[in-house]
Amino acid sequence: MTIAPDVEEAFGRLTEIRPSGVHDETLESAAVRRFAEQFGADVSAIDDGQRDDFVLATGDRQFDVAQMVWIADVAPRLRAGLDALFGAAEWPEPARRYPVASVWSIIEVIITSVARLTALDATTTELIRLRGARQHNCRLCASRRSAQAIEAGAGDPEFAAVDDYADSDLPEATKVALALVDALIWTPTAIPEQVVADVREHLSDAQAVEVVLDVARNAANKIAVALGADAPEVTDGVQLFTTDVDGTLSVV
Repeated sequence: MTIAPDVEEAFGRLTEIRPSGVHDETLESAAVRRFAEQFGADVSAIDDGQRDDFVLATGDRQFDVAQMVWIADVAPRLRAGLDALFGAAEWPEPARRYPVASVWSIIEVIITSVARLTALDATTTELIRLRGARQHNCRLCASRRSAQAIEAGAGDPEFAAVDDYADSDLPEATKVALALVDALIWTPTAIPEQVVADVREHLSDAQAVEVVLDVARNAANKIAVALGADAPEVTDGVQLFTTDVDGTLSVV
């Protein structure tokens, strides 16, 4: 099992960073802890009270701290998913923690690096994204559709099928990928053995790794959902986007 070097390096930095000016006592406050626990359990269930307490506790650093909450949530999921699929690995412990001026700049490297992977076809990649958007109840993500997936032949029936994919007419490999998405979101430390077996039967190692990385990448939407900043940019229909060769997203 191999991961592209730039992706591996970006994810390797996750547990080593903290935003400049954010101290441990802030990150350990009760309000932030409650916010983080709900973020991990079901981000869509963060209520106004939890959100208000979090904002009060973090002030003008709320976006920075929310990004660190995402890191604390996604890194263990990533490790657990890869361990379940390929066997337990000896993940290195960070040698030190160092402040960075912008945590988001590190997250952007992850987002664009994963977006450049090509083991999965455009339609499967988009259905993985949409499934995550539904599970996290990200209104912005749910309002968007990949122009590349549409060009590859996907349409409303395929997009709608993500809500009941197990009983759909989607290809078996796509169903298996979506089952892995659900497991990574809801039971990352207890991925069902059948899911693992199905992945090994229907997906290549590179495709399986890409599903795990896609789930981690797409879960960046949890930051917006948690902060109530996930309002769609369109009020009617859907918003098309493309993924450029450098991994950045462009709205059509």
